[in-house]
Amino acid sequence: MMKKKWVIGVGLVIAVAVLVWAFMPKATEVEVGRITVGRFERSVQDEGKLRVRARYVVSAPVTGTLQRISLKEGDMVTRGQVLAVLTPTTPALLDERARQAQSEHLGALQANVSRTEANIARAQAALAQAQSELQRSERLAQQGFVSPNQADTLRMHVQLRRQELESARQEDHAARHALQEQRIALQPVTTQLPTTSSRMWRVLAPVDGRVLKIHLSSEATVQAGAPLIDVGDPTQLEVRTDILTEDAAQVQSGAMAELSHWGGAQTLPARVRLVEPAAFTKVSALGVEEQRVNVVLDLVSPPTELPAVGDGFKVDVRIVVQVQAEALIVPVSAIFPLGAEWALFVVEQGRARQQRVKVLARNGRDAWLDTGLKPGTEVVVYPPSRLKDGDRLSFVSPG
Repeated sequence: MMKKKWVIGVGLVIAVAVLVWAFMPKATEVEVGRITVGRFERSVQDEGKLRVRARYVVSAPVTGTLQRISLKEGDMVTRGQVLAVLTPTTPALLDERARQAQSEHLGALQANVSRTEANIARAQAALAQAQSELQRSERLAQQGFVSPNQADTLRMHVQLRRQELESARQEDHAARHALQEQRIALQPVTTQLPTTSSRMWRVLAPVDGRVLKIHLSSEATVQAGAPLIDVGDPTQLEVRTDILTEDAAQVQSGAMAELSHWGGAQTLPARVRLVEPAAFTKVSALGVEEQRVNVVLDLVSPPTELPAVGDGFKVDVRIVVQVQAEALIVPVSAIFPLGAEWALFVVEQGRARQQRVKVLARNGRDAWLDTGLKPGTEVVVYPPSRLKDGDRLSFVSPG
């Protein structure tokens, strides 16, 4: 009898254990990651295009017959070289409206020369300041007060300021060239000089460079101001991209950037020179109106070290807007919103423990956390929506 009761008791225990096991919540399968300490970067990315930094559109200074242009795209030209030849047509007397228009155009060219002179002065001041900062940094580096890397950065600044000064001088020369040609072009009209078929007008190159584009190559009648040839130095390139206004607010002049997908495997270093102060409206590929801002970047490498890139090449631009060398990093896939805060699941003894965290910044891969968790701590990545605090976990390898 006692043996029979003992068997029944054991059976009941086993039955209860089976029922408990059957109705016990199953462990949730999850992937895990780890909290680490390392370099955190946040960046802005968009498409951009390489272009010649100083592109000069040489236009017809007078109305007349254009002779056939023998130059070809890619040909080298020197400053003062004859690019095209025009035979001016007999000018008619200017009416008051035309005279006013000519006067306004001449005034605009004079104002442009004043602007380029001011740009040269600013570029000279910026170069002098960059050289002074570099000299001071080199002295401090020799005494061990600053990192040698800081001096390297300032040397790069000096190089960029020299490029800006040279570009400003080129623009000033081109502006003066355009003003001179316009003044000469007005002489036959204002002084009513006789015009003969033998009188030729030679259009000269404003700067050294290459022919980038020929607008008209065959003989034709052209109006004053019609573009004829584009001239520039294809080794002096810059990058133009446009980014959303909310991203532009985080981009500073001097920020480092990388160019990729230009046709080679390596990335090309660049630096932000200008964030334009005015935005414009652009319709996205999805038909959404966006407010965007133009950003101009300079290539950091000297022209002799650049690969075979040229005017009009498309590139992907990544501008670094935030860097933290020793950051507490967690995979961004581990965090999720919890009310107005962020949270994640820490793995403790095979169970999920929900914990609130303070996220300082995020990028597409990582989140930078405030203190509170130790490096090496395991966390659940891509937590399923059904996962709750205290749930048992089973672990799977990342797919």
